[in-house]
Amino acid sequence: MRILYFTSVRIGRKIGFWLAAALVSLSVGAQTGVICGSVCDGKTQEPLIGASVVLAGTTVGAITDIDGQFRIERVEPGHYDVTASYVSYQPDTKKQVAVVAHQETVLRFELGTADLQLEGVTVVARKNEESEHILLMERQKATVSVENIGAKEMSVKGISNVADGVKKLTGISMVGSGQLFVRGLGDRYSLTTVNGLVVASPNPDHKLIPLDLFPASAVKNITVNKVFQASSYADYAGAHIDIATKEQTGADFLTLSLSTGGDVNALFQDFYSSDKSSGRRVKNLPQSVKNMTSKEFANYVKHNDPFGTSFSIDKKKAHPRLNIGLGWGHTWELGKGELSVLLSGGMRNDYAIQEGSTATTLTAQGTKLNEFASDSYTYQTQASALGHVGYQFASGDQISYSLFFTQQTDDVWRDRVGFDSEGNNLEGSNSVYHLYRLMNHQLLGKHSWNDRFTLEWKGAYGITSSDEPDRRQVMFRRDEKGGYSLFKLNQQETMRFFGELDEKVGTGDLRLTYHFNDQNLIRMGGAYMDKRRDYYSTRFYYNLNRLNPVIDNIYNTDAYLNHENVANGTLVISKNTQPKYSYDAANSIAAFFVESDFYPLGERLLVNVGLRYEHARQRVDYGKDSGEIERSVLTSDDFLPALNLKYMLNEEQALRFACSRTVTRPQFIEMAPFLYQESYGSASVRGNADLKNGYDYNLDLRYEWFKGKDLYSATAYFKYLDSPIERIQELAGGSAVHSFMNADKGIAAGIELELRKAITTDWKVGMNAAWMYTHVSLPEEGVYTDKSRALQGASPFLGNADVTWSPTWKGGQPLNVTLLYNLQGSRIYTVGINQLGNIKENTRHTLDLNAQYQVNNHWSMKVQAKNLLGSTVRFHQEVASTGEEQEVENYQTQVALELGVSYKF
Repeated sequence: MRILYFTSVRIGRKIGFWLAAALVSLSVGAQTGVICGSVCDGKTQEPLIGASVVLAGTTVGAITDIDGQFRIERVEPGHYDVTASYVSYQPDTKKQVAVVAHQETVLRFELGTADLQLEGVTVVARKNEESEHILLMERQKATVSVENIGAKEMSVKGISNVADGVKKLTGISMVGSGQLFVRGLGDRYSLTTVNGLVVASPNPDHKLIPLDLFPASAVKNITVNKVFQASSYADYAGAHIDIATKEQTGADFLTLSLSTGGDVNALFQDFYSSDKSSGRRVKNLPQSVKNMTSKEFANYVKHNDPFGTSFSIDKKKAHPRLNIGLGWGHTWELGKGELSVLLSGGMRNDYAIQEGSTATTLTAQGTKLNEFASDSYTYQTQASALGHVGYQFASGDQISYSLFFTQQTDDVWRDRVGFDSEGNNLEGSNSVYHLYRLMNHQLLGKHSWNDRFTLEWKGAYGITSSDEPDRRQVMFRRDEKGGYSLFKLNQQETMRFFGELDEKVGTGDLRLTYHFNDQNLIRMGGAYMDKRRDYYSTRFYYNLNRLNPVIDNIYNTDAYLNHENVANGTLVISKNTQPKYSYDAANSIAAFFVESDFYPLGERLLVNVGLRYEHARQRVDYGKDSGEIERSVLTSDDFLPALNLKYMLNEEQALRFACSRTVTRPQFIEMAPFLYQESYGSASVRGNADLKNGYDYNLDLRYEWFKGKDLYSATAYFKYLDSPIERIQELAGGSAVHSFMNADKGIAAGIELELRKAITTDWKVGMNAAWMYTHVSLPEEGVYTDKSRALQGASPFLGNADVTWSPTWKGGQPLNVTLLYNLQGSRIYTVGINQLGNIKENTRHTLDLNAQYQVNNHWSMKVQAKNLLGSTVRFHQEVASTGEEQEVENYQTQVALELGVSYKF
């Protein structure tokens, strides 16, 4: 990756500069000492954030961070009186504290509350919402039911990206990073935003942006809202997932982190990958080649090589993964306010080997149409950068700009061996390369005046792309003795595929809140989103009829699949570009809402009621098999009400109730009858232009008990789904074809339990579990094999459990060791039609271990072990004629280890 190389060079230069600066700084402070420690509430032992710690008689001091920790550096040796103070608490002074050169003096202040009446006190501060404790308090005070996880908890649990973080929450499961299931409802039923604004997705197959594109280093917290509030977009019945990116709110910092490791089965093993045109990168087609007709290309390719790559496979060794991160934050006093800047970035790579996977296609009678076993080799890279600039006025008004960029590549080579629907014994060489990019700009502001009005505005523009340049495939026939020959049944077995997706999203949000008093308010506003997507693809088929080479292996094809044979006419390449291989789509939503928070029975009952209007227009321009251009349009005007109640049983316990109506819109690819197939014999996907909106009626009842740092929660919910959209499967030409249809109606109901408890000072446990019942009714006169069943993708049960041991060793340095367990029940992966049975994914168990140790105030270390169980994921299909189930697919998960260090300057 040339981009990653130059990025690493630039980062290396910056690291060298900061290391030099750090050495100078250390030499200057070589003869001084450090005073550090913590400030907490003397009764509850809760950390006090923003407490002041000062050396008496001087201006030298520090402010406590989100964990109540402080640090005063470069203190001259001697004896000092040190005072800690906080609003509404009695100050505490430690007398004659000794400071010794080259040593740290650790203090702990436990402040008692002051019996004072404070009038006219205004505290202006920015909350740092990365702390687990702070987020727990925010969750308790929230108007509607939410669940969240912050940066600190993600770090302790070894969570590396948003995808891993989300699936630790109650009732949520994932397939890979793109298919999200919440309460049994699939990807299309959820909504993802960044800082409250919709973000473009480079994933053509799913509504949501791949959540593993967001590394944990860029995330402040993740909030999941499973109930609808009128101030949010209404296209979710599962969850609204909001990713809050980091901002500078605490002490200035500069950190550098480095980790290495990898899958146990891949480290230093033989690794295969396809030939590249430029280092590790594959290029898209030149525009001139895209514009050529088939006849023009036939002449052009005889004299030019438009690809720059071969079908040969390179062999090398898989190296340990490398993960580098750099972060910097600083705050300046500017005018009467504060200017804060945060910059962070990182790069990582990874090798993965998956051997012995199998996939089978069955007929309705249980006969095998085709079956392939495969070994796959995946090399993945990711580079990301986050910049945030914020200004907070003395009045508390705020304005900020943030930029987030990420790029991810997935380079996969797969060796497939088996037989097709014609009984041919085959071996295939498949190379797939994906390049994902996201660039997202956001500008946000918040202003208040007269203690009554608050104006919030947000705007964002995002650009994403998903390129699949030069997907290559060669199919070989295998004889009984293991010899090879080229498979020439038709031209589609040896081919190249190029695909490009570009999506742009512009969105804005404006809302005005009027506060009647400290409790009651009314809020109104509007939002607009415009999303546009272009998808282009073309295929190049190879006519091999004049080629009869001697083939020793499938790795080296340069002797016969070369440009020399193209130039002399032995090998003929045809360009196949048809209207049905591309589509153009757009979606716009204009929304207006009004909502109110009020307390009709005093402080015990909070009522949040609102109404949202959305005008939505979605269209997809696509080509039919005949070549005609068609347009599929879906327009709707929807009024979507929401009611959320919160009744306080006492200061610690509350009941919450929610009811709402939401909408589920088809995705672009689901509306476009565009046929996509990744490899010969694999399943294809084709959209359905006749899809319509589904509507969801939601009820939710939750009990919450916040007891100090402990949480106990129980939730019951019910959803009625009108015309839900489902993924279906049928057979066409010996291969499986997946498509989408509106079912008649469905329901989803369940119970969720959550527990977070500190057993002792050092031991903490967390558990959540969900039991779900889903049912969908299907048309009597239709293609579905079943007339009723569970919803596609819904597991009847899900569970998470974690145990954390956090002792504080001598010197105050913490150790965190966390064991995490995840359980995902069996579920329907693909729905069968025309007498084909449903394909079900079996129950899955995963176990991870994460350990972190703070060596001192500069150095920290971590050890991670993921997928310790190394289980096999299996899929079974029902055979309607016999009532039995047959295994149709399986693959092995791998154990991964990682070691890392980080240095804070």
